[in-house]
Amino acid sequence: MMCAAHCGGRVLVIDHAKAAGEKIRISGGGRCNFTNIHSGPENFLSQNPHFCKSALARYTQWDFVDLVGRHGIAWHEKTLGQLFCDRSSKQIIQMLLTEMSQAGADLWVRTELKDLGKTETGYTLEVNREGQRHSLTCANLVLATGGKSIPKMGATGLAYDIASKFGLQVTDTRAALVPFTFSDGKFKDLSGVSLPVRLSNQRTSFDEALLFTHRGLSGPSVLQLSSYWLEGETIHVNLIPDLDLFDMLREQRHVGGRKALRTELARHLPGRLVDFLSLHIPMHGNLADQSDGALGDLTAALSNWQLTPSGTEGYRTAEVTLGGISTDGLSSKTMEAKDVPGLYVIGEAVDVTGWLGGYNFQWAWSSGHAAGTAIARNR
Repeated sequence: MMCAAHCGGRVLVIDHAKAAGEKIRISGGGRCNFTNIHSGPENFLSQNPHFCKSALARYTQWDFVDLVGRHGIAWHEKTLGQLFCDRSSKQIIQMLLTEMSQAGADLWVRTELKDLGKTETGYTLEVNREGQRHSLTCANLVLATGGKSIPKMGATGLAYDIASKFGLQVTDTRAALVPFTFSDGKFKDLSGVSLPVRLSNQRTSFDEALLFTHRGLSGPSVLQLSSYWLEGETIHVNLIPDLDLFDMLREQRHVGGRKALRTELARHLPGRLVDFLSLHIPMHGNLADQSDGALGDLTAALSNWQLTPSGTEGYRTAEVTLGGISTDGLSSKTMEAKDVPGLYVIGEAVDVTGWLGGYNFQWAWSSGHAAGTAIARNR
């Protein structure tokens, strides 16, 4: 939709879904985290980390915020620069539909691609629209079908299949921004407990909330780290990232030594979590019973809890697909395939994956704008 609003000339968007922008509609709890004020190249993963720079620089988060403002959509900022609609994500969809309509672009929903071919002057498509067969031709073809995430919404690897058909390389793909699972169900009794943590592996770390679930671990810190996690890798959980717990416990030992250590810990950590951890980390007796060495060992254990997930929940709940159509075959300025004139790839279908927090939407807006304006220039 973003691309279509900038292409100029005759444009048709085809969508297999019943309505346009379904992933927008369900995002952000129905309020659409439509961008992030901190959006920059450092917030994206790709085999070529420089590829996203051009599109992001030429259509920034502030350009999209201006567009939202022109349509009278009220918004607010939440943690870490995330911007949400005050009312409904449907406002973003309607905004894009309006922009498309004003540009003269058409939209067909409930439309399935049946065949696709290349000619000397462009492309031929055979589509089925609500039971009726249609033959289409176009000079420019834009792949904006996303990745494999959330298959219940109809997500498939269609973009990868089309790219391969025309000789473009596709990198390995996997689920990202996705919860971790543990095969032994070790956290089922902690389901619903949440707290701020520092979650890390050998490559990066994130200071955000962690949520225990009956399947394993979720929450923003987990979703973020999942994009950097490799199967079989140990993760490190700092349960007290902003607390000088050692000094706090030593001080409390002098003024309230008869208090049980677990009771004191429950002032700083969720009680259910303290009970769970007490089965694995020594925390018996009162504060007065604890030596400096014992308190040091305890705080060290709480600041470096090592866990090895058995896997992730996969594409079923993943917010995005890591990897995709290789950037080696695309122009970073126009998103056009270097060796296939008139073929463009944008959004999640490309090997550019954003962090949690509105970054993937910004990549959609920026890459869509890059392709759309390039097509308009070449008409």
